Amino acid sequence: MTPPNASDSQGTSTRPYLIRALHDWCTDNGFTPYLAVHVGPGVQVPMEYVKNNEIVLNAGFEATSGMKLGNEFIEFKARFGGVAREIVVPVDHVVAIYARENGQGMAFPMPVEAAEAALTEEAPKPGLRLAGTEPPAEAAPTASDADDEPTPPAPPSPPAGRPSLKRVK
Repeated sequence: MTPPNASDSQGTSTRPYLIRALHDWCTDNGFTPYLAVHVGPGVQVPMEYVKNNEIVLNAGFEATSGMKLGNEFIEFKARFGGVAREIVVPVDHVVAIYARENGQGMAFPMPVEAAEAALTEEAPKPGLRLAGTEPPAEAAPTASDADDEPTPPAPPSPPAGRPSLKRVK
C-alpha cells in the first residue's frame, strides 16, 4: 500500500461547501446572497458590468434560474438589462459571499494567478471588506429577473436611542 501524498491528506477545497452553506443561510433567513467574483480565465459574466476585474452578482433564487452550486463551478441564468445571460463562475474565483441586507458573510483568498499578478502591480487595487462589515459601496449592477432598475442600496443603520413605532394609515 502506498502512503497518501500531501494533496490527498489535505482533502478537497472547503470553499464550495462554505459557499453553499452561506447561500443556504442567506436564503433561510430571508437575505439576498451576493457573490463577489474575481473575473479572470474561465469566468463567464457580462463584461460590461465588470469593474477592476470584479463583479458582484445577486445569487438569490428570485434573481436567477437553474442555479447549480457545484464543487468546481457555480452556474445559473440571470437577466442583465433585460437580457437573459448564462453565468459560469469557477468556485476558486469567488472572493466573497455575503448578505446584501447586513453584509454578513465570508471572504476568500483571490485565485492564485490573480494574487501573483497583484504582487507585480505597483498600485494597490481596492479590496473586499471582511465578514460582518458593510458590503462594497460601488458594487456593479446585479442580476435581477424582477426588473431592470438598479438594486436599492442597503437599508440605513437604525438610529441610536430608544426605538419607537410610527402608525401609518
